[in-house]
Amino acid sequence: MSNSPLLGIGLATFLVLSHNAYAAGGTIEIGMLADTSGPAALSGSHKVNGAQLAVDQINAHGGIHGQMVKLIVEDDRGQNQAGVSAYEKLAADPNVVAIIDSVRSTIVQATLPYALRDQIPTLIGGTDPKLTHVGNPWVFRFRPNDTYASQAMASYSTGVMGSKKVAILYDTDAFGSAGNNLLIAAFKKDGVPIVSDQGYTTAAQDYTSYLETIKGSGADTLETYMTNAEDEAQMLKQLRQLGLNIAIMGSPSIATAVDIQLAGDAVNGTYGVSDFVASGTPVSKEFTSAYEAKYHSAPDLFGAWVYDAVNVVSQVIAADGTSPGAIQKGLHAVQNYPGVEGTYSFDRNGDGLHGYWVVQMKNKTAAPIKFVDFSSS
Repeated sequence: MSNSPLLGIGLATFLVLSHNAYAAGGTIEIGMLADTSGPAALSGSHKVNGAQLAVDQINAHGGIHGQMVKLIVEDDRGQNQAGVSAYEKLAADPNVVAIIDSVRSTIVQATLPYALRDQIPTLIGGTDPKLTHVGNPWVFRFRPNDTYASQAMASYSTGVMGSKKVAILYDTDAFGSAGNNLLIAAFKKDGVPIVSDQGYTTAAQDYTSYLETIKGSGADTLETYMTNAEDEAQMLKQLRQLGLNIAIMGSPSIATAVDIQLAGDAVNGTYGVSDFVASGTPVSKEFTSAYEAKYHSAPDLFGAWVYDAVNVVSQVIAADGTSPGAIQKGLHAVQNYPGVEGTYSFDRNGDGLHGYWVVQMKNKTAAPIKFVDFSSS
């Protein structure tokens, strides 16, 4: 859409301007996987809310050329097998023109072969860098990948926080394992020793033994690469209970509304990276206001990336139609789209965002410190 009339005006304005040129009636269905049950159901509810907010706003302005947008949600339960079943159910629906996949890299990894087989534009939130480097032309990532997150975490830890000895605690799933490897490489490049490197299983309840090992390692900074915000919150509460005095830098789960809700005061004073900051830009502020007005709670990255995904794919459909090939081509052409997560410019691999915010948690709020832009690197 680099030459599209959509750029420079809002989606709602474009749809109103073009509404009369097309026949009204019918629906355009967008499928979505969300963990509406399971250990991360709170995060899943934010995902559904963010996507539905975008759909409601589009439909309030007449839909796409008079056709209403409908969100079809299938529960992936935070599990690979359930995710594949949910994806296949959506793919079998002839009215579904695009699928918003999981935020969890393991589920995305499991479903992408079906996206390739069925040739359905698939919008992902999983941040494992490999997901967009497997030769699948139907995948488009609406969050920055972990290469950028790990670099931002390591550079801020060493350059600003003054980290000299680092401990890493990571989820052993695809997201956490990839992040751990990237962190190891980043700190090695900076010459900072990793004195403890431990992996745990998703939805673990007791982190005491990991924390005791970290305490005994002499680390001055704990880097966390945790998939579920629920796990991050549990770990932070136990860390505070143990009285472990250590600086903390976390992957995006540390700055989510779910982590803040569950961890409470235990999150205060920590640092993290986040692709979404409520007060980061005028666009994100507008989204935050609309989200809070509709749902009476604060949004986070789980709702933000799908809000952008619905809006971007709707713009593409408005300009190019609903055929899979047209949507695929249109998404690849999106450049400089101002979303609530950042400015989207899709590269040849299907990655749309190329940077992260560094934040500090103050008074149970993610306060932005700086945006680290890797788009030119």
